[in-house]
Amino acid sequence: MPSPGKVSLVGAGPGDPGLITAKGLKLIQESDVVIYDRLANPALLVHASPDAELIDVGKIPGRTRLRQPEINNLIIEKALEGNSVCRLKGGDPFVFGRGGEEALALVEAGVPWEVVPGVTSAVAAAAYAGIPVTHRGLATSVTFITGSEDPEKPESQINFESLAKMTGTIVFMMGWSALPDIAAQLIAAGMSPERPASIIMWGSWNRQRAVSGPLSNIAAIATEAGLSSPAAFVIGEVTELRSSLQWFDNKPLFGKKILITRTRSQVSRFRSLLEAEGAECVEFPAISIVPVEDPSQLDAALSNISSYDWVVFSSSNGVRGVSERMDALGMDSRAFAGVQVAAVGPATGVTVKELLGISSDLVPEEYVSEAVVSALTELGVDGSRILAIRSDLGRDALEKGLEGAGASVDAIVAYQTVAPDDSAARAKEAFESGLDVTTFTSSSGVDNLLNLLDGETDLINATIVACMGPITAARAEERGLNVDVMASERTMESFTQALVDHFSP
Repeated sequence: MPSPGKVSLVGAGPGDPGLITAKGLKLIQESDVVIYDRLANPALLVHASPDAELIDVGKIPGRTRLRQPEINNLIIEKALEGNSVCRLKGGDPFVFGRGGEEALALVEAGVPWEVVPGVTSAVAAAAYAGIPVTHRGLATSVTFITGSEDPEKPESQINFESLAKMTGTIVFMMGWSALPDIAAQLIAAGMSPERPASIIMWGSWNRQRAVSGPLSNIAAIATEAGLSSPAAFVIGEVTELRSSLQWFDNKPLFGKKILITRTRSQVSRFRSLLEAEGAECVEFPAISIVPVEDPSQLDAALSNISSYDWVVFSSSNGVRGVSERMDALGMDSRAFAGVQVAAVGPATGVTVKELLGISSDLVPEEYVSEAVVSALTELGVDGSRILAIRSDLGRDALEKGLEGAGASVDAIVAYQTVAPDDSAARAKEAFESGLDVTTFTSSSGVDNLLNLLDGETDLINATIVACMGPITAARAEERGLNVDVMASERTMESFTQALVDHFSP
């Protein structure tokens, strides 16, 4: 039998994936098995190793995949197989998270374990709603209470008489179904029915919703507004500060569900920009970038790179493809001595600097191939030899334009674009989940997504269609899509701002 692996009880935080601790994120990345809850944001799972086993044990009110003893046994079983196990729990494992029960089971089984605290939703849900749970002059204490006690206990351990006398903030967690009863018992125990209260659903998620009102009527207000579990119930004068301190759920893209169709390696930065503006993002890599099947042409061009006057990179992916082949050939930045480099856009230029260790000699103001052609033509490339690095699906505007200017151009494919496995089913699921915006950052992204949907444009046109740059927009329109938003520049920042402008009053 292998030695048991270590189990880490990791707090995933309240929902915003940016609130995971550095140690928690590291354990997600390194663990062999990740066992996760319903309230752990799925966005965190993209950081897991491709070889990791991901197991969903989330409990939904009225439906339970596994009961707690079964979850305990599953954790122990995976650890006894010799796996490192990340038990990813929403909020903090030891704050109404049943992490203590899991820890006791691990101790009894002789499995090594540790706990990694997380940001508890008892504080974060209120904070993201603009409610500080303590505030000098309003609340000098805060009390956290479960609204979902063990049903097997003979009687409730909640002392409503004592709670009714408290002047500080009271936060009930996991008590959606018991809200009317909780409010009634507090009022019966002497708390003023007019005491201000708030209910926050999905606190810190991009689907967060919050309502406020008097204790006597707050449950009815929440029900009428369509709120449901999971919800935090905050009682106290601090809830009245929300009208002044609301900061999260009034962002320009808040509540907008946006499909990102960039390649998997490029998603995270775009997602971060959109989420900073309040969007809920659905990652769907319509294309994956893979090395060329036969790198012999690229290898030959790189081996003779000194014979070229210019090397032109049309994308960051092309730079990555060249960098990988240079490493395989034992080449470094010295190979570019005497060769000038052009990059289509600043992002590509940054990648050239980071991966190849050289600075681009030319980055045009417009981030399209035609701008590179125009800039090089002005510099005079008649008779020059140019190596153009492209994808297998890239346009030929670059090489044709340069050849028209008198240059001799070798257009070499440095990477290929393919549809990831199970993409067709995932594409349909994404649209069925309800999307507000579909984004495209390249023409190949347009083609691949439409091909996965068998050319049907209705699903996409039912959303706001947003394209990064005129070339991508033109391709989308050629394929029958209605383009609603187009970025003025081919950068993630410009694309994000275009969406903000579209949805701003």
